[in-house]
Amino acid sequence: MLTGIVVKELFTSFISITKYVADPYEKLPVITFYLMGGLSSVTMKDIKMLLIPMIIGVIPLFLLRWRFNVLSFGDEEAKSLGVDTSKLRLIAILCSTLITAAAVSISGMIGWIGLVIPHIARMIVGPNFKVLLPSSLLIGGTFLLLVDDVARCAFSIEIPLGILTSLIGAPFFIYLLVKGRRGWI
Repeated sequence: MLTGIVVKELFTSFISITKYVADPYEKLPVITFYLMGGLSSVTMKDIKMLLIPMIIGVIPLFLLRWRFNVLSFGDEEAKSLGVDTSKLRLIAILCSTLITAAAVSISGMIGWIGLVIPHIARMIVGPNFKVLLPSSLLIGGTFLLLVDDVARCAFSIEIPLGILTSLIGAPFFIYLLVKGRRGWI
């Protein structure tokens, strides 16, 4: 957790420097809206460019999803079942990083979906990764489209998606943390 805080602060300082030196009339508004996240500027060309890294990242995760169940037994048990845990974790991290980088490159930073949606999917379909992984993808995409519709239609101006997902995600995550202390998670 401490490592995450340090990395976040490091990148926050890079972003702050970028905002500080940016042209306040042209570049700063673009940076600011990118950091709030949204789909309003996404074009079909962007989606086509996004498909290749998404497919490259998703296919290995789908092919290996049964092995993620074995990881829940612990490293010793997984290794005894023939799963190379360090290699599997490396593949999962690389694929997840590729998928996340591709999505963020066109939509900006839309937070909380990656933290909250897998928990919701687990509540609906259970812990089996054979079902959990595709369910998380579908529920996450559906949630993002619903929030985008609300952002465009419910208010007189379009609210950036990152703001709405934070307003929904942060309280839900607090709920999960409180529930987890009582033995749910």
